[in-house]
Amino acid sequence: MGRFNRRCIAAVCALALLAAPARGGVDPSVSRQDAFLAGALTAVLERELGWARDSYRLEVKEGLATITLLVEPQKRREQLQTALPELQGVNIVTDNHREEEAQPETRRRLYSFLGLTAGTVPFPSGDLFRPLLADPKQPQFFVSLRRYDTPVESVSTAAVGYGETFGFYRQAGERPEDGLQVGISGGLFAQFNLDAESNDLVNADYVVGVPVTYRQGPFSARLRIYHQSSHLGDEFLLRSRPERINLSYESLELLVACQWRELRGYLGGEYLLFREPGDLDRQGLHGGVEYRGRQGLLWGGRPVGGVDVKSWAEHDWDVDTSVKIGLEFGAAEPGRRRLRVMAEGYDGFAPHGQFYNDEISYFGLGVYLGF
Repeated sequence: MGRFNRRCIAAVCALALLAAPARGGVDPSVSRQDAFLAGALTAVLERELGWARDSYRLEVKEGLATITLLVEPQKRREQLQTALPELQGVNIVTDNHREEEAQPETRRRLYSFLGLTAGTVPFPSGDLFRPLLADPKQPQFFVSLRRYDTPVESVSTAAVGYGETFGFYRQAGERPEDGLQVGISGGLFAQFNLDAESNDLVNADYVVGVPVTYRQGPFSARLRIYHQSSHLGDEFLLRSRPERINLSYESLELLVACQWRELRGYLGGEYLLFREPGDLDRQGLHGGVEYRGRQGLLWGGRPVGGVDVKSWAEHDWDVDTSVKIGLEFGAAEPGRRRLRVMAEGYDGFAPHGQFYNDEISYFGLGVYLGF
């Protein structure tokens, strides 16, 4: 098979991946798309690469393709990367069944308890803990126009952000969507005053962390240690001359979630390990509920929405509430292209840097992108 044909198959597979809706959907076209994608991938593996059918396992479930390499894992991984360089979003699992037999009894019991196998996935696509829909500090790419009410004034603001989670390593679970993953996440969150003559940068928060995520069936969890630092814009400093607070901290966060049909609830908290100012109270609680629709409504967009709440000892456990609701286009799974258009609102203490002691509210409209 020539280079042109390989490109054609890669393009067809990519289209099938993009076209498939979220897992668990009731759309009857999903099974047809899965069968089509499985057939296209099988043609590449067996006809072009010459793999025997009993030398690998291929699972396609609602748009997620997982190839398990049973023999010559390193060689075959390189073959796949050469044959299909354009294809993204396919997880390649190395089946270390011989290593599994030689593992200590303690490790085998732990793997069994967690629902893990000896299979490994380097640089996996997506994340095992779905990114939070309504958390103002979820690393992602977005731009949002908002109207703020603050203790000082009411102001129109452009809020922008960029960030993502990148998986380094995944210990495969008994099902393709399960496992234990380690990665890195980072993001920048900035606000610009649109009422100022030069659209002043008001504040920018920088967040970087190491998330460890886990999923088994409907249950998932995220353990993350992360750093946040905040910086005021130069124009804002010159114009307003606020009292500066150097807010910076390292925090340990744990969230546990449960999925039920289209709904997911999550609950957890975090603890500030190191912080500046040094008199910040350390404890915080975090929870919420999300809805991810499966059927397309307007222009094929699926309804999505969420309520995210946080409460900090620093603020006498007052509740900060973030609400987002809108439509999602494209793929629903993490690590694949999507676009969300979301109406949003917030009420509570500001989630923006040194303004953490100011009670604010805002409403707006945002566009959120996923890759």
